[in-house]
Amino acid sequence: MDRMAGPPAAATESAEATARQDSTIAIAVFVALAAALVVLFPFPPVLDYANHYARIWLLSGGISERPFPEIYAVDWNRTFTNVGIDLLATGIGPLVGADRLARALLFLAIVLPPLGAISLHRTLFGGRHYWQIAMLSLGWCATMIGGFINFQIGLGMALFFACADLRLQRRNFALLFAWRLAAALLLTVMHIFSLGFYMAIVCGLEFSWRFDVLRSKSGLVRLTSRLTLALGTCVLPPFALYLRSPALPDAGDNGLAFAWNDSVVLILMNLLSAITTYIPLVDVVLVLPLILICTRALRAGDIRVHAGLAVAAGGLLLLSCVSPRHMLGTGWISWRFPIMTALLAMAMVCPFASLSRRQALLLALVVNLAVFGRTGWIGWNWWLAQKDVAAVEAVLKKVPVGAAVLPLGHDPGMVSGLAHSSRYFFFREETFWHLPTLATPLAHAFVPTLFTAKGKQPLSVLPPWSEIAVPEGNLLSIGVLLCPAMMQVYENFTPYLSDWRGRFDFILVANADILDRYVGTVMPAGLTLIEDAGFAKLYAIDKAPPAEPLSIPAGCAAAL
Repeated sequence: MDRMAGPPAAATESAEATARQDSTIAIAVFVALAAALVVLFPFPPVLDYANHYARIWLLSGGISERPFPEIYAVDWNRTFTNVGIDLLATGIGPLVGADRLARALLFLAIVLPPLGAISLHRTLFGGRHYWQIAMLSLGWCATMIGGFINFQIGLGMALFFACADLRLQRRNFALLFAWRLAAALLLTVMHIFSLGFYMAIVCGLEFSWRFDVLRSKSGLVRLTSRLTLALGTCVLPPFALYLRSPALPDAGDNGLAFAWNDSVVLILMNLLSAITTYIPLVDVVLVLPLILICTRALRAGDIRVHAGLAVAAGGLLLLSCVSPRHMLGTGWISWRFPIMTALLAMAMVCPFASLSRRQALLLALVVNLAVFGRTGWIGWNWWLAQKDVAAVEAVLKKVPVGAAVLPLGHDPGMVSGLAHSSRYFFFREETFWHLPTLATPLAHAFVPTLFTAKGKQPLSVLPPWSEIAVPEGNLLSIGVLLCPAMMQVYENFTPYLSDWRGRFDFILVANADILDRYVGTVMPAGLTLIEDAGFAKLYAIDKAPPAEPLSIPAGCAAAL
């Protein structure tokens, strides 16, 4: 098979001097460590995980427990994609339990993407090269810490499916067509972006190893035909599912609601999402050795590259730069493409395939230190976050069944360093936004911010609770209740704020041990502190409006 490659290092060394590379043990250790993290830390600082956990609990049978039959309903016609974990929750959640299923899905979201890239690398290049250990580093990225579980699992599925696709390309066309239909159907159900990733990989594999195909007209015609058939086959399942259930995410009355990365700085930040977790500088330092390995291999001419996948990775890189940040009521659209690019870029190259024993040992040492250094960094932050989780669990014990809980938080002016590093990821995105949604499974209480978006989740909110619910919500500053200007801005898309005193029973304040930049520690009148657990505080709401007029803190001026 032709390969676009530099001169192999083995050409200058005797066969006896070439060391055997084997990445299996390191991969097994990483998988074991990921499993240990998931087992040890039930609610890690992963942004969307707590919200997904609450929905998994409802779909696994919790929806039949009081008071939820009067609050939620399940309607599978609301969406045709992004429902992989919802289907699993409905199908096997009652058998294995919501907690076990949620942890298993989180584990798969961590390990499937890098394992899929490793599988594709082994299919392309053969062997168990030490470079495959480096791919494990991509188990930790912004979409993982963001809790995009369907998306992450879908990426891994796409890579594994591409391995099977490559093996089928030289066999019966009917079998290949059937396989691509089945793969496209499964990926559409899991997450529509994972289908796009699969299509990009398949196109790269059809392109083959070298650019020679572009030099002849007949070769170019054959390539165009193969790509057209591949893409046409893959779009059939989502098109059919859309015709059956024409539900797409929406942004209310805001149309497509585009938000763009419209500066060089924002584009560079977006590209870093492929490696960013809690403190970007730490991630860059730990990933830099892996980049240097590739640059050193390029200078030495000891690197093999799959040309077709290089073209596909280039296309994904372009999308990383030009795709919108938000669209159709969906956040961080542009985060999806950098991690796709990184996974494909690492799978398409094989640096230093043939090394002497000493060189191989050095390479193994570098990649292991980089990968397990990052894993240790993640473990530290997950351990650090457990006291915050314990605080939320403590205050939720004071919430009676059927209560309505209003989640708010303290928004600090400055993000502190290592002491609270687990509370933020990427560039100042909070990881604790959705911890209050644990009130659903832990206290059997209503929270207005549970994921119930049409086009994304099958769960819907019934009247009259729908009047104070949002399909996707952030954790607003407590200042919104004290600063009229903030209230005027936010109540347009958070209707539960309009009559918060009359519709809610409790306020749960997260990040309460940090001063809010607008109001400090000031709370509205008519609240009674029920539980102070440090990170989380619980207040009971007096339904009667306070007699004294609202006192506006001086810091509210900063909210304008």
